[in-house]
Amino acid sequence: MLEMRPDCEKCGADLPADLPGAFICSFECTFCTECADGLDERCPNCGGELLDRPTRAKHLHTKAPPATERRFKG
Repeated sequence: MLEMRPDCEKCGADLPADLPGAFICSFECTFCTECADGLDERCPNCGGELLDRPTRAKHLHTKAPPATERRFKG
């Protein structure tokens, strides 16, 4: 199951699990649309391809909660 990380690792923008606009690599490094575009859809951590992260319906957050640990290093 995807972690559904809550923020962009590059700029810190909020990326709610139930909304589109997040991009992930195969290691689940997570970036917002603007940062993914600026990175030419390549993960700066592993070099992998950044793809659209699927959304998780809000009614499933109790059973399968999104991650809360933020990854933005600031």
